[in-house]
Amino acid sequence: YCDRAKNLLTQLGLTFTEKRIDQNPEAHEEFQRVTNQARTVPQILINGKLIGGFDNLSEYHASGELDQFIK
Repeated sequence: YCDRAKNLLTQLGLTFTEKRIDQNPEAHEEFQRVTNQARTVPQILINGKLIGGFDNLSEYHASGELDQFIK
């Protein structure tokens, strides 16, 4: 799902920062804090707003609602 999310964001021409929580303890702590202890990845934040995982990203894109987050 991480690769799918990165591919979709790239196809949309959006830049993103990937934070590998499996390789960086500080990133893992931040992840836990900003996602309210989420247990799955990816968790996607756009402009500081948590939108959820790949399924959420895909749904927002399909419905046209993704534009609201990236403005």
